[in-house]
Amino acid sequence: MQKKLVIAIDGPAGAGKSTVAQKLAKKLGYINLETGAMYRALALKALESGTYLGDGTQLRALAESSRIDLEPTPAGNRVLLDGRDVSTRIRERDVTDAASRVSTHAEVREWMVNRQREMGVGGGVIMEGRDIGTVVFPNAEVKIFLDADQSVRANRRIIQNNATGDANAAAKLVADLAERDRRDSTRAVAPLTPAADAIHIDSSHMTLEQVIAEAERIVETKLAQVASK
Repeated sequence: MQKKLVIAIDGPAGAGKSTVAQKLAKKLGYINLETGAMYRALALKALESGTYLGDGTQLRALAESSRIDLEPTPAGNRVLLDGRDVSTRIRERDVTDAASRVSTHAEVREWMVNRQREMGVGGGVIMEGRDIGTVVFPNAEVKIFLDADQSVRANRRIIQNNATGDANAAAKLVADLAERDRRDSTRAVAPLTPAADAIHIDSSHMTLEQVIAEAERIVETKLAQVASK
């Protein structure tokens, strides 16, 4: 039986991690564990409960009293928060911003990392986020760091949010992305940085199909290496 790998895909916001992970998982028959959705779900609960986003202890307690599940579907992960489908709600801008703040707390990240390791311990998973290859699964058999120029990533967000005809909305999305990059790269706990053994893919001038093909090539190369041992 072919070994099931743990595949880590890290990178900044807007690099295309979620889309690539989803499509690659479908091709390989793997489970796509979208860790960012877990932070978003907790952020949503914090917003709804009035929990202060700057208090890591309170947020950790909130996480411990929550149930966050990811259910794979042909269209992508269904995200359940305490049994409620929040798949659409967690993609909205207020939750996106809150998730970036929630993820800076060591107490929250510790809880999330433990939960994510439980979910991926058996292999056969593609896990994407900011620190999968460096913190969550430092021994992952495949590590990919997916990146793109900030201007390219910002334009993707503008298109995703149907803000091409709204200059103010577009400017806000660009500013939000720049601030998120700053937070992710400068936070004290598990800052966004490529693992030393990660393979870089710069998607700035690549189509989605080209990125997926390159990621698939990287995985197939690793599977061949494992099978030959």
